[in-house]
Amino acid sequence: MASMTKEHSRHAELKQKAKHELQDYVGISLYLAFFFCALATYSMLLLGKFHISYFTFGAALINALVVAKIIMIGEYARLGKRAETRPLLISAVYKAFMFTVLVLAFHFLEEKARHLVHGAPVEAAPHDVRVNDFLGRGLVVFCTFVPLFAFRELRRVLGEETFRSLFFRSGAMPERKR
Repeated sequence: MASMTKEHSRHAELKQKAKHELQDYVGISLYLAFFFCALATYSMLLLGKFHISYFTFGAALINALVVAKIIMIGEYARLGKRAETRPLLISAVYKAFMFTVLVLAFHFLEEKARHLVHGAPVEAAPHDVRVNDFLGRGLVVFCTFVPLFAFRELRRVLGEETFRSLFFRSGAMPERKR
């Protein structure tokens, strides 16, 4: 009987954790989708392409989903944890930088995989990545990550309930537990 209760408790805990991670993933994805779609719109307007390109927005949405998963993997690997003892601004900027490097590393690996799929020599992949494109992409990702990680660090310090109350509920704040 005790084993059954323990198993049920473990199952409920795993279910709660999966629900929390899914909410986290959806939240990150929506945040990134907003920025990536705004950037896609800006690029289309800048280039004078006034027709709606569903492919461009579809690629931006897929990119948001992939980058959100990369962030979740990085957090699971505890990337940037040692900066959490520093002031929130330093921690957020440090994590934004570290996760930008992680995203660029995945992008680089994606290019290598693309070369493999298309039969091109893998050694040519580093030469095919344009440095200015790579650095520009890194700058955009970093600038997108700074507010993301600032909010995530604020949530970590305040606690989930207080953070949600501050941003998503009107009225009185719950008492903060010390």
